[in-house]
Amino acid sequence: MADYLIGTMPEPLDDAILAALADVETATIGHVRHWGFMNREIKPLNHTNKVIGCAITLALPAQDSTLLHHATGMLRPGDIVVIDRLGDRTHACVGGAVATAVVASGALGCVIDGPATDPTEIKQFGLTVWCAGVSPITTRLYNLGGMLNQPISCGGVSVKPGDVILADENGVLVIPREEAIELGRAAVARQNRINGNIDKIRKGAKLGELSGATKMVLEAVKAAPGG
Repeated sequence: MADYLIGTMPEPLDDAILAALADVETATIGHVRHWGFMNREIKPLNHTNKVIGCAITLALPAQDSTLLHHATGMLRPGDIVVIDRLGDRTHACVGGAVATAVVASGALGCVIDGPATDPTEIKQFGLTVWCAGVSPITTRLYNLGGMLNQPISCGGVSVKPGDVILADENGVLVIPREEAIELGRAAVARQNRINGNIDKIRKGAKLGELSGATKMVLEAVKAAPGG
């Protein structure tokens, strides 16, 4: 008997959250925060796109994608499907057919803790995917069970339904909804400072002087024995 654990669909993201993160890069947040980032194995599949969306979480066992096929009919514009493959690294659960269904729903993309298949079709059909590579061996409808909209693990990070997913060419970041606006505003301020420094460097300023690194080195050398 198949065992399914199905939760409710989370509320879509507020416009304020989307606005706060609209100009934010994952790498900017990575300057100051070291948690919430999926491991480097989860990479963009043939794209450099950026998405901000609401996590719809799935856990799929081994070679079975029955629950994923069902879940595509529940997706909404602004959703991002985040899939825990429960340790499987052989079977690709997303290919051309699933990509078509996800795109038709208006969902923004998929993040998979495992491989995908049909990368050219996925790109042609307009689905934005982050995953752990490509595999020709695919899932099928075995009706083994799984979880939908329950806490999962993807890329080494805990993901809850309704979490904010910020994903771009540098990777995937999971943000608790209540932290998103403040984190986005802080990141924009940091990016503005960085962009200002880049402009100064182009005009001849020294990076070490702007960042304070040169001062640190010189003070350390001066304080050292014989300095």
